[in-house]
Amino acid sequence: MFTLSNYIILIVGCSLAGFVDAVAGGGGLISIPAYLLTGIPTHFLLGTNKFTSFPGAMVSAATFFKNGKTTKKLMLFCVPLAGLGAFLGVKTVILIDQDILRPIIMVLIFAVGIYTLFSKNIGATNEFDESDIKASKYVIASIFSFVMGFYDGFFGPGTGSFLIIFFILFTKMDFITASGNAKAINLASNVVAFATFAIEGKILYMLGLPVIIFVMFATWIGAKLAIKKGAKFIKPVFVVMSLLVSIKILYDMFK
Repeated sequence: MFTLSNYIILIVGCSLAGFVDAVAGGGGLISIPAYLLTGIPTHFLLGTNKFTSFPGAMVSAATFFKNGKTTKKLMLFCVPLAGLGAFLGVKTVILIDQDILRPIIMVLIFAVGIYTLFSKNIGATNEFDESDIKASKYVIASIFSFVMGFYDGFFGPGTGSFLIIFFILFTKMDFITASGNAKAINLASNVVAFATFAIEGKILYMLGLPVIIFVMFATWIGAKLAIKKGAKFIKPVFVVMSLLVSIKILYDMFK
């Protein structure tokens, strides 16, 4: 039985997660704890989170693509492998006992939050040239996309942040271009993960349906602001969210 408080927690938490995810990635660091507060079983938590997050991922990816912030040629290789990785990630997580999975999720959230905190002083300028990218970089980017797809299917929070950092460090993209490409890959892994959880019967549709429209609207606002304001807007959000969530998870672990 779903209570009004459950819906309020998810609408607020998942909408904020959608906004943050569109700006700087890491929205799952907010939505997963929101779902944890509802007390639903862990596998249904992960599946329903994908159900409410993938429409927002579609809006975000489409907004960045429309504004020319997606590297189309590179994404032709990265997106399919991210989808394959997500499928295998979901299949793996389904095999893990739920009582074991919940503490693993809490530890991973904390670890991802700490990681993103120390990734704040990069990505100010775009030095990426798609016409001069070597074949080896296509291979490495595709492999990394597969790994992140698997991670997104298995767990999820921080996937966008990891992808953004990868594109900044490895291809010298700025925050906006890296975010646009991260959104394309994240969309692929989200859709495949959602479909796989749905086939496995691990989604609570009646809990997630009222949340989706709020998430899509919040994500659209976040993506528009990120593109308009640029790295000066993205980076503070990126850092502050990491810090706040890390503090909260640390408090929850030791209280």
